[in-house]
Amino acid sequence: MLQILQDNWLLFLIGQYPHGPVGGLAMTLFMATLGLALSFPFAICLALARLSPFAWLRLPAAAVTHTVRGLPLLMFVFWAYFVAPLVIGRAIGGVETLIIALVIYEASYLSEIIRAGIQGLPQGQVEAAKALGLGYFPTTFRIVLPQALHNMLPSMVSQFVSTIKETSLGYVISANEVTFAASQVNNQLMTKPFEVYGLLALTYFTLCFALTSLARLLERRISTGRGGNLAAQPA
Repeated sequence: MLQILQDNWLLFLIGQYPHGPVGGLAMTLFMATLGLALSFPFAICLALARLSPFAWLRLPAAAVTHTVRGLPLLMFVFWAYFVAPLVIGRAIGGVETLIIALVIYEASYLSEIIRAGIQGLPQGQVEAAKALGLGYFPTTFRIVLPQALHNMLPSMVSQFVSTIKETSLGYVISANEVTFAASQVNNQLMTKPFEVYGLLALTYFTLCFALTSLARLLERRISTGRGGNLAAQPA
């Protein structure tokens, strides 16, 4: 396994770059980060719509969220692969296809995280904003959302971990990420699939374990800060 890593570490890390497209672990992180970032505005809209008192907003948002969460990501990968070229009028690569699928899929999961964060805030925050004469949008975007997103940072990091693992599905549409790089190495060696894919599993485990540890650290700090704020309040 060490010999495989020594001979192919650059392919695992950045793909064929600079003699070809960027790939490997760098592309995995890029797709996961971009997919999550692009889905974030849609997630906020879905979360706010689900909390809306208006049924014409709440019910469609709930239907979209439950439908997307009830289907596997692979379905959205295939739909994006076949439908997106028809919509935009040209063929797209595996990386673009996977990012489109991730944006749709992650928006629904992130929206539930954000919704839980908003519902977890004390109701007095909103009541105090109303007492100060603030309208819906200033209250939401200046008071409610910043606090909710801060409290939900550990959950968002955990969702980022899930997104990193989900990018491995890009292998089926030839997205040049780390699983695809491992497949290329395996095709070259032919006789060491256990070692190659064991190395791939170790790569995913190391990265995801580090990020999960970060999520736990953030959760402890947020809990400590929340406890300190409560203790500082007058009785």
